[in-house]
Amino acid sequence: MTGTTGTVAMILALAVGTYAFRLVGPALHGRVVLPARVQELLAAGAVVLLVALLATGTWTEGDGFAGWARPAGVLVGGVLAWRRAPFPVVVLGAAVATAVLRAAGVP
Repeated sequence: MTGTTGTVAMILALAVGTYAFRLVGPALHGRVVLPARVQELLAAGAVVLLVALLATGTWTEGDGFAGWARPAGVLVGGVLAWRRAPFPVVVLGAAVATAVLRAAGVP
């Protein structure tokens, strides 16, 4: 399959797969019991994936280094989140810190 037909088929396959995943949770709730160790590993795996996504989004852009303004903005946002600031304050604080650094000439 190539062209538009292939694209539509892939979108439909992904839609069916996504819907199936959404149905599996409620359908199997209470029927499948995962051991405590497996639950711990799944929780740790989710944290590792989120940290990896954060790291790649923070430090890279395209094929290279994103510059110092973006990691500084993420750091400001992280500190604000750690201090339990409201979510809009965290987002705006990170964006303002990044914008100020870029306006000052920091890449």
